[in-house]
Amino acid sequence: MRSIAQFIGTIALFLAVSLTSTLQAQARVEDAEQLVVKSEFTIKNMWDHPEFSKYVRHYLRESKAVVVIPSMLKGGFLIGGEGGSGILMARGANNEWSYPAFLSIGSASFGLQFGGQSSEMLLIVMTGRGLQAILDDQVQIGGEISGAIGPYGSGAEASTTSNMDADVIAYSISKGAFLGFNVEGTALVPRETLNREYYGQSVTPSEIVLKGVVGNPQADQLRQTLKELMTKQ
Repeated sequence: MRSIAQFIGTIALFLAVSLTSTLQAQARVEDAEQLVVKSEFTIKNMWDHPEFSKYVRHYLRESKAVVVIPSMLKGGFLIGGEGGSGILMARGANNEWSYPAFLSIGSASFGLQFGGQSSEMLLIVMTGRGLQAILDDQVQIGGEISGAIGPYGSGAEASTTSNMDADVIAYSISKGAFLGFNVEGTALVPRETLNREYYGQSVTPSEIVLKGVVGNPQADQLRQTLKELMTKQ
């Protein structure tokens, strides 16, 4: 009887662990899907922003890729720092956009001074060097690649040309207002687990955004929105 009870207990434990693992995987897929949906809203917010939409549009039309972070939270990545989760998408021929690769972003001294508020961030990747560095693995702005804050407002025209020398140009808003911030020291780290759960297999960011070995129809609307914006006046 004891051995039977032990056997039943083992089976019950196995089923409980399997169920927990399945539920966790489903939760990660839902997290990824929410990031994709929210990223579309962030891109639209940046595209139509009253202070800097003309510059965002200019840079996006010249970009190699974008990193979209729908929600940056203070203390959300490192103790005493800021961070969040986002997506990386590369722009191909005829303004076709790749499927998203998921990543985390954060810094111990990010310089965003907005208390417990959240913000939206758009990193416009202007160079192939910048894109490749992000794809290779963990990368730091100000280290492996250079970053600049995007120009905005009156008198910003002169900055449009000079900032094109940066690998990454950043914009961030909180409750609709532009945030002054420092991108130096910001780390971008692939989220391997989220990529695996979203696409159903282990894939690298490069396989997702450059080689196109996987896809997920859930991201097709986001890809189409980006393509349509590129031809919008």
